[in-house]
Amino acid sequence: MADILRAVKGMNDILPASVPRTEKLPDSALWSWFEATVREVLARYGYQYIVTPIVEPTALFVRGLGEVTDIVEKEMYSFTDSMNGDQLTLRPEATAGIVRAMVEHNALYNGPLRLWTIGPMFRHERPQKGRYRQFHQLDVEALGFPGPDVDAEMILMVRALWAALGLEVGRDVRLELNSLGQPAERLAHRTALIAHFEAHAAQLDEDARRRLHSNPLRILDSKNPAMQALIEAAPRLADFLGAESLAHFDALRAVLDAAGLAYRINPRLVRGMDYYNLTVFEWVTDQLGSQGTVCGGGRYDGLFEQLGGKPAPAVGFGLGIERLLLLLQELKVARPSAAPQAYAVLPSAAALPRAMALLEQLRERGIAVQMHAGGGGMKAQFKRADASGARYALIFGDDELARGEVALKDLRDASAAQLALPLAGVADWAARLRTA
Repeated sequence: MADILRAVKGMNDILPASVPRTEKLPDSALWSWFEATVREVLARYGYQYIVTPIVEPTALFVRGLGEVTDIVEKEMYSFTDSMNGDQLTLRPEATAGIVRAMVEHNALYNGPLRLWTIGPMFRHERPQKGRYRQFHQLDVEALGFPGPDVDAEMILMVRALWAALGLEVGRDVRLELNSLGQPAERLAHRTALIAHFEAHAAQLDEDARRRLHSNPLRILDSKNPAMQALIEAAPRLADFLGAESLAHFDALRAVLDAAGLAYRINPRLVRGMDYYNLTVFEWVTDQLGSQGTVCGGGRYDGLFEQLGGKPAPAVGFGLGIERLLLLLQELKVARPSAAPQAYAVLPSAAALPRAMALLEQLRERGIAVQMHAGGGGMKAQFKRADASGARYALIFGDDELARGEVALKDLRDASAAQLALPLAGVADWAARLRTA
């Protein structure tokens, strides 16, 4: 017998809840409910769906994310196309690909766009709880809007998503903000950072020494406990921001304050990509250990030009789906049941043609009905009916059909009397089942 082939380490199957799992991963019903909730919330704000390729030119991410970033240096799945020698990469994030598509198709010609996508991303890193080599991301972008009004709207939209998912801001998730200013301000800050860290070179770890002259801002994001005092004493970017950058940040905060959204200004929040400017934000939680960030993003006004397009302002965020769904599971957040409203029990194969015709009529009226298939006795069928989570069983027995009826049994209330419903009254059945 051949060896069983298994999924690549860090790349997981998303399975129905009825399939036993050894790992704590979200089930497909929770995943489906999350996607439906996302679609409903984003539609309220006028966002449109977009799909881009999973494979992109490697140069897109090198140019867009920055050569001296963890993603480009360590984490990308890159390869040479055996057909033509092209350097290709499985996308590690979605923003660069969306901007590439906008530039390639001149998509902002008729004005700004609000877009979103959802799908798999790939990073070669050590798998752990909430951090996988293939992970899925909700990515939302507002393209062509220069002001802090859209930054604020996007953050408030995430708050609306939390509410729709049953998460409470302040208790389950909290917002952190910072401003990275504009490139010239960051350059002045960069010079001051280099001078500060050079003066304490003996305290730098290997990663910090490597980044000192290429990307010193990323040193501020170090999690090395031995360097935290040095990082805390480093020059703060806020002290280098000019009047326009401060006004942008103040206007954003004014909207959030008026909307009653609490936040913390985190001067060390820099995000992991080089393309950000002005607003950056993260939604974080204390419920998932070290993997505390569940959503993050900010403004990236220079990326269009960086990728060969006309300059265009932009702001967006990414949300890790696996990590968020783990949070929902940890908090035992209530969600709609994925169970059918009814389960059809067919004691005799002779009942199948008539029963299936009636079940189709129910489904046309919006009723979720799972039909028993594969034969088996009444006891086995009722066991399956109970396991399905359905409230009712519809029993298409020979005696019932001979009388022009179907039996309706309440699977969740043993004291409820079994009812006989006329076969001609499918509309009435649907009304009864709809209120279950």
